[in-house]
Amino acid sequence: MKGKLVVMVTCANRREAGRIARALVEERLAACVNIHQGAVVSVYRWKGKVERAREVLLTIKTTEGAFSRLERRVKASHTYETPEIIAVPVVAGSRDYLNWIGRSVGRG
Repeated sequence: MKGKLVVMVTCANRREAGRIARALVEERLAACVNIHQGAVVSVYRWKGKVERAREVLLTIKTTEGAFSRLERRVKASHTYETPEIIAVPVVAGSRDYLNWIGRSVGRG
């Protein structure tokens, strides 16, 4: 189970979210990407002002070993100056699913 991550990325719209999700899976940087269809509303401070935006959230399943390449790919594809890219370690889960993540990422 060791070495698996869930990564959250917010995107400006569904088109951007779909493009990034597909690239990550095609390039074997992620085993699976969930695109949350309902927009999230984000409230944040940016350049000294409190902002509010409707965004699309990606939940990405990957490995620690692929994270730096995944991060570079998201940054290169994203329209935001500073995209949200937050990784959370997986501490438990279905052994079969976690093994599938490991087999799906980084090979090919």
